[in-house]
Amino acid sequence: MKIALACPASLPATQFGGIMFLGLDIAKELSKIGHEVTIFTTDLDFANNPNTFNKKLLRIEKYQNFQINRSHVWFSIQLFFVNPGIYFQLNKDNFDIIHTIGIRSFQALMAAFIARKKKIPLVISDQGGLTTHPDQKSNLTKKILITFQKPFIKYIINSATKISVPNDYEKKIFLEFCDESKIVVIPNGINLEITKSPNFDFKEKYGIKSDFILFLGRFSKIKGLDTLIESINLLKSTIESKNIKLVIMGVEFGFELEMLNMIKKLNLKNIIKVIKNPSREDVIQAYRECKFLVYPSRWELSPLTPLEVFAFKKTVISTTAHGIPFTIHHNKDCLLVEPDNPKLLSQSILNLINDEKKCIELGNSGHKLVVETCNSEQMAKNTLNMYEQLIKE
Repeated sequence: MKIALACPASLPATQFGGIMFLGLDIAKELSKIGHEVTIFTTDLDFANNPNTFNKKLLRIEKYQNFQINRSHVWFSIQLFFVNPGIYFQLNKDNFDIIHTIGIRSFQALMAAFIARKKKIPLVISDQGGLTTHPDQKSNLTKKILITFQKPFIKYIINSATKISVPNDYEKKIFLEFCDESKIVVIPNGINLEITKSPNFDFKEKYGIKSDFILFLGRFSKIKGLDTLIESINLLKSTIESKNIKLVIMGVEFGFELEMLNMIKKLNLKNIIKVIKNPSREDVIQAYRECKFLVYPSRWELSPLTPLEVFAFKKTVISTTAHGIPFTIHHNKDCLLVEPDNPKLLSQSILNLINDEKKCIELGNSGHKLVVETCNSEQMAKNTLNMYEQLIKE
């Protein structure tokens, strides 16, 4: 089968997050079993910020068993990357399936144009919160962009043959726009190969001389970093006495300066270690060595970061916001608290610090979830079944 995946970002922009990894993992798994897969994307390099585009990146790159076709971004508005070359790249070839990952993108729009023009089945997977994304209540630029995107999104949904969603929460969102028969639920999965990555001493590399709990994500208020820092402040004396640190790893997304000022103002520099722009290898090793992950996000659809830490038999404290409880499960594989509540979050952090047995039990249950259900192999298998059904129709 000849498959085109359209995505706003791919390698080397690993900091872009879930969309990038989902496209990459589908390509890896399906090409491994003999399918011809090409990712059509931008030349986003990320480097030190989400708007770094690199003309020096290979336009066509063979990677493992699949291909990455990049075209240059002429301009961007927030995370809406305009790379007109993707239209001509997609138009040049004939595919059995076109699958776009992320719906609020120029790449999805071009994929819809080509799919309609060539009468090719179009699959869309959304990770961007069609009606729930916080940007809809954000600054004026983002509000204007979302208004501008609405007719495009309607066109993309109408063009889709099938809509793949990761859970029932997102399915309910799409039911406002299309018939249920158009929607299929395929849980997100993570690549379990990350557990085989080279082992090194993360704590020694970063001069950490104690156990640590971990936050990983964009430095953005949406991720609940302010709530996390406030909760650590409530636990300051306890954490100091138990010789535990919080390691915050991520990339700047509008909140870094405020975050650093909070840490300084609350006198938490001895407790909180900030690591900016970490490599993928550092992220994986941090998963391996942390006590548990704290992920106090105000908004997520189907987060991959908790699933990745599950691969290392570590548990998570997260929130009940939006799609999170549809992905991970309170008191089964994680602890969930209401968002924006530093007191409740601090209590859960303290509970896990004091209860090693609970930590291990939740981590083992999370590991079972990713081994049995939420892994890239299973996700790709379900995706392939969907493709085959569409081609038969």
